[in-house]
Amino acid sequence: MTELLSDSEADARLGEHWTRSGSVISREVELASFPQAIEVVDRVAELAEAADHHPDIDIRWRTLTFRLSTHSAGGLTAKDFDLAAQIDSVISGL
Repeated sequence: MTELLSDSEADARLGEHWTRSGSVISREVELASFPQAIEVVDRVAELAEAADHHPDIDIRWRTLTFRLSTHSAGGLTAKDFDLAAQIDSVISGL
């Protein structure tokens, strides 16, 4: 099982775009268009499948909200922050 991070460890790993609420980190991003938002979702889906770690994704026209938590571990783990960094890379690469 993946090791849970303490609150201080989780807070220290938050990037500038992510916020934490309890055992969940989230990021909201507004894209230029709906097709671009779906393109980002497609890219994140491929990364999530490869990592076997899947975010909750809310799609509202061109606004995406990503939420990460390792449900099987009962909180935040390195897997969440690793995938968050990959999501950031996808978004910054647009």
